[in-house]
Amino acid sequence: MHARSTLIALALLAAGASAQANNLLDQLKEKAGEAASANSQGSGGSTGGSALGNLGSSLGFKMPAIGSSTMGNAAGVLQYCVKNNYLGGDAASVKDKLLAKITGQKKQETGFASGAKGLLQGGDGKSLNFKGLSSKVKEKACDYVLKNAASLI
Repeated sequence: MHARSTLIALALLAAGASAQANNLLDQLKEKAGEAASANSQGSGGSTGGSALGNLGSSLGFKMPAIGSSTMGNAAGVLQYCVKNNYLGGDAASVKDKLLAKITGQKKQETGFASGAKGLLQGGDGKSLNFKGLSSKVKEKACDYVLKNAASLI
């Protein structure tokens, strides 16, 4: 009888964790929707897509800042995103245009190599390893990088 109540308690805990995860995913989708809306209204600047940059704040982190000092890394992350089917469309073109700007710059090329492995490094010293993220969060993070990288071209 004690084992049965333990199993029931574990099932309730699992159901609660699942509901919490779904709530977290809903919050993420909501923030991404707000970000897309803000971007379509024309948020400019060197870190365009700042609403997506705040995407992680509700999850306990802030997205790394993407700027001219991190173009190589952004291009690498775009390659990672395209290769793993998180982005399509003009992402490859944006990556190619960024690569044309950084050719011959050792630090930028090193950043590209890190980005191609799924490590986003921001000019603000923050980084985000895509390998530990769920597919849905990777898609949103890839979208964040694409929107910010496109503003650097």
